[in-house]
Amino acid sequence: MDIRPKGVFCAALTPLQADLSPDQDAFVQHCRHLLSEGCDGIALLGTTGEANSFSGGERKALLEAAVAAGIAPSKLLPGTGVPALTDTVDLSRHALSLGVNTVVMLPPFYYKDITDEGLYASYSEVVQRVADPRLNIVLYHIPQMSHQPIPHAVIARLKAQYPQTIVGIKDSSGDFANMAAMIETFENFAVLAGADPLLLPLLKKGGAGCITATSNLVARDLAYVFAHFNDGDAALEAAQQRIIKARERVSRFPQIASLKALLAHETGRAGWHRLRPPLLPLPPENVDALAIALAQEPA
Repeated sequence: MDIRPKGVFCAALTPLQADLSPDQDAFVQHCRHLLSEGCDGIALLGTTGEANSFSGGERKALLEAAVAAGIAPSKLLPGTGVPALTDTVDLSRHALSLGVNTVVMLPPFYYKDITDEGLYASYSEVVQRVADPRLNIVLYHIPQMSHQPIPHAVIARLKAQYPQTIVGIKDSSGDFANMAAMIETFENFAVLAGADPLLLPLLKKGGAGCITATSNLVARDLAYVFAHFNDGDAALEAAQQRIIKARERVSRFPQIASLKALLAHETGRAGWHRLRPPLLPLPPENVDALAIALAQEPA
């Protein structure tokens, strides 16, 4: 059985209640909507989901709520990588206890200038301590946030040691050459784009799909690109252009706040505007600017 993730996975936003705790009911509703729009799965509790603003207990409770509501565990890819090795182990074991086998794992991201040996040791220790053959790890390469890249030499060593566990990587660096090189270098390894516009060119190189933020808004277009990337017709180009415009729109102001503002606009649910500090909602003038820009675009 091929355990590598393939398809369009939404880096899901986390709705918050008035007290800034995760709104589990609204999150489940959002997951169902994303799956109905064509997403192959939900990558919850990542960067876009504000995961590192939540406690371990809050993260566990949100994953439990999704599974309890009937979201198939095979459709869920929670983020479990945190600076403390034992907490990463605990979150990964918790996911497995719910039947969620695939996790997205940041490298330890507090200490800087970590050696390749130290990075390898960290991931290796997690695998050994979890000690469960069901565990599938998607590495998370986002050096602009973590300040800790995942070099090819470390990936090669991890794959050699744990070929049934290290199944892929989410590359959010924006470096397409790095993604293409990993596709060419590593067999049986899912390379997933972290930027929506790169899904199409990555698929043409042999990539596995994407885990992206703007899929909170344009999941249907991304799913179309994934299904028809070889067609090269007008419909494919139109979908790609909508994806590019959507990504540009949410990048005009802080991305997570912009995504939440646009989702609030789309759904009519004002609660989507909430973020947990230190992140803050967009000021009203920026919200209005996004709404105007959206209204001015052709249907």
